[in-house]
Amino acid sequence: MNDVPVPFRHEGRVLADWIDYNGHMNVAFYVMAFDRAVDEVYDALDLGRAYAVREGRSMFAVGLDIDYLRELHRDEAYRIDTRILDLDDKRLLYHQEMVRTADGVLAARATWLALHVDLESRRAVPFPAAKAALLRDVVLCHAVLPRPADLGRRLAVKRPFLGPPAS
Repeated sequence: MNDVPVPFRHEGRVLADWIDYNGHMNVAFYVMAFDRAVDEVYDALDLGRAYAVREGRSMFAVGLDIDYLRELHRDEAYRIDTRILDLDDKRLLYHQEMVRTADGVLAARATWLALHVDLESRRAVPFPAAKAALLRDVVLCHAVLPRPADLGRRLAVKRPFLGPPAS
C-alpha cells in the first residue's frame, strides 16, 4: 500500500476554551485532540461515520494509556501522529504522539485499544475480511517506525507510602 501515510498526521491549535486555571491545556482537551485525530484516521480507513451509517458497525475505545509530558498553551500549534500498532479479529491497537509544532517537543502520547462493534447488538464483531486485510497492510506499513517507548507499562509509584499490610 503505497498511499498509506506513515504515520497518519493531524494538525491543530490550542483553543482559548481548552486552557484551565493552571494556565495550560486541560487534560480533557488532550484526549479530545487525540480523539479528533483518530476520527480522521478512521475516515481515511473507511471506519468512521460513513462506515457506521452504511455498515452498522463502528470502533469503540475500550482502553487508553496517556502521558502528559509537556505543557501546551493557548494558540500553540501542535501535530498528532497516529500509527496502527497491531490488531486481531476484533481489536485495533494504535499509538499517538502530540508534538508542539514550534520546537518539535513531545507534549503527550497516548496508546488506545479499540473494539469493532455491531451497533445493533452492541457486541464486538470481527472485522470484515477486506477491512482486516487493509488494516494488516497498514500495520505492516507502520512497522517501519520505532516501537513506542513504555508500551504496555503499568502506572505505579516508585516507593509506595502504603505498602502491604503487616501480617
